[in-house]
Amino acid sequence: MKRLHTLLLALVPATFCSAQMPIIQTKFTADPAPYVHNDTIYLYTTHDEDDADNFKMQDWLLYTSTDMVNWTDHGAVASLKDFKWYDGDNGAWAEQVISRNGKYYMYCPIHGHGIGVLVSDSPYGPFVDPIGKPLVWQKEHWYDIDPTVWIDDDGQAYMYWGNPILYHVKLNEDMISYSGDIIEHPHIEDYQEGPWFYKRNDNYYLAFASTCCPEGIGYAMSKGPEGPWEYKGHIMNHTPKTRGNHPGIIDYKGKSYVFGLNYDLLRLQMPEHHERRSVSAAEMHYNADGTIQEVPYFKETAVESIEPFNPYRRVEAETMAWGWGLKAGVMERNGKNPTEKGIYIYHIDEGETLTLRDVDFGKGAKEFTACTAALRKGAQIEIHLDNAAGLIVGVLDVPVTGSIDKYQTASCKLNNATGVHDLVFRFVGAAQKDLFRWDWWQMKK
Repeated sequence: MKRLHTLLLALVPATFCSAQMPIIQTKFTADPAPYVHNDTIYLYTTHDEDDADNFKMQDWLLYTSTDMVNWTDHGAVASLKDFKWYDGDNGAWAEQVISRNGKYYMYCPIHGHGIGVLVSDSPYGPFVDPIGKPLVWQKEHWYDIDPTVWIDDDGQAYMYWGNPILYHVKLNEDMISYSGDIIEHPHIEDYQEGPWFYKRNDNYYLAFASTCCPEGIGYAMSKGPEGPWEYKGHIMNHTPKTRGNHPGIIDYKGKSYVFGLNYDLLRLQMPEHHERRSVSAAEMHYNADGTIQEVPYFKETAVESIEPFNPYRRVEAETMAWGWGLKAGVMERNGKNPTEKGIYIYHIDEGETLTLRDVDFGKGAKEFTACTAALRKGAQIEIHLDNAAGLIVGVLDVPVTGSIDKYQTASCKLNNATGVHDLVFRFVGAAQKDLFRWDWWQMKK
């Protein structure tokens, strides 16, 4: 059934797949935590394993974008193994990352064991545990999940969290300890879990997953960072189109976006319920008084690219707007930095596609180069404009390298690749399945 859906979706326009379907397709992702830094969106997510029935979550992932439609996979940046005080293999729940004084702090709930904190010198990790114990753990219950952190204008940092009860503390400047008591808040109408705390102009916001099930995205506002919170309604209403939700909200390049989750990719495979979720995004608008206009369900709206994509540079193959059926794997690089990891695309089958949106070829691309590894001959990458049935501007013959871990570059000429188009790579080969692995590509003028 999956292969049938893959072949059908290869012909669906890229704008449908990338804007209205979940933005990550090579893994099941949930609990989006977007963070804007130096003109880039860093999207941290949790990770539902491919065989999950209930919640099976072991690590935290990172994706980046500068245009909101093409996302690059950076793999796992932290996992349960980074918390030496926890010996379990499940429970890597909804995280958030924030920076301060040149360091990046990841707040990670481990279900049933409180909220831990990791720190890194880079948004890409590696993240390490600076305190060797939970930052918060109220052992009398299991409510300590879904942390969200904001640093106010005066430098005071706050952490909110909780399901079904909302709590907060004041974090110290070191971001790995807190002062004062844990404050329990009165119940906010429709509040369930997954709070997202931030300030915009003179208003404080608390978005959240609203009462299960199905969950929507609700929000409350306050004039102070510690409340009192006034319920304002829905950012996205409850809908049977998804079971759960979890908000993350940013302003980016003059626009506002709400991220959430759903089961739309799972539904392409099967009708029955499993906890295999996917992150989606939608543009969001504020009214003059600071309240938020309700957003349609993700599949009923569209995210447009903020800027054209530049193909005249090394582009990691794991950068895409749509790639249903493909998978992303990790390879260790033997370079000067032994901790540097590379990501490659695999599970590349006959007829599948990888799409990038709004690629700017300018006056014309003349050459395409790809770095791949293949055991069997006969695989090709067809290079189409606009969609998988669109104009073919080049065909690359994938060379046999003799090992799936041995990569080699190959090039082909391009014709009629001018202007701005969606770029669709379509894969063909006599072997039909597992045609090759793909590391990166680049075009030349």
